[in-house]
Amino acid sequence: MRGMRVLITGSSRGIGADTAGYLAAAGAKVVINYRNKEARALKVVAGIQEAGGEAIAVGADLTDPASVAEMFARVREEWGGLDVLVLNASGGMESGLGEDYAMRLNRDAQVNVLDAAVPLLHAGSRVVFVTSHQAHFIETVPTMPEYEPVARSKRAGEDALRARIPELDAAGVSFVVVSGDMIEGTITATLLERVNPGAIQTRREAAGRLYNVAEFAAEVARAAIEDIPADNTRYVGDVSDFTGRD
Repeated sequence: MRGMRVLITGSSRGIGADTAGYLAAAGAKVVINYRNKEARALKVVAGIQEAGGEAIAVGADLTDPASVAEMFARVREEWGGLDVLVLNASGGMESGLGEDYAMRLNRDAQVNVLDAAVPLLHAGSRVVFVTSHQAHFIETVPTMPEYEPVARSKRAGEDALRARIPELDAAGVSFVVVSGDMIEGTITATLLERVNPGAIQTRREAAGRLYNVAEFAAEVARAAIEDIPADNTRYVGDVSDFTGRD
């Protein structure tokens, strides 16, 4: 990936930060996007630079179109374009952000970020959307009640992005969804455990194992460069609980 330009939304911590580290180690130049934790984003940048990589931190509230436009203007100014866009940022279990926040972030903002990025992409570029099995399969497999609003908003975002595949294909831009189970150590898992004690252990037992942040991030990083499955979906871990097939 030497010289490739990558932007990862929500990459000041967790899966996004680890994905940035993997891609930077492979030679990519990485934009670390954050909403309001600049110090944390700069720490990720510093870690990449200390390891010999190249990265910049660019703040943006993804639910604010003007803020998103400013972020991509900065990317164009710095690097002239993008080779990979990783739509990793998500949320909806936070308090005090409004009842519609999950849908505004997980559907509306994802589409707006893609729209803003398209002028910077080119034939050969790739868009990666990160989601969960609980969201991907929500129309056929129920999930924990505490997570259902987030799951439905993420599935709505996935559907809205999939609707753009013909347009992206025509421009030579590939698209892939990376779907994983609950991830050990993420803020979502922590919040779920807080409102539903034992939820993660129950899911761990049902799945056999759960990936941790670093393991799942490695799969997201691979999705940026490896061949895309025919259904544009890369499943990470067992999905038999969701598909009914062993």
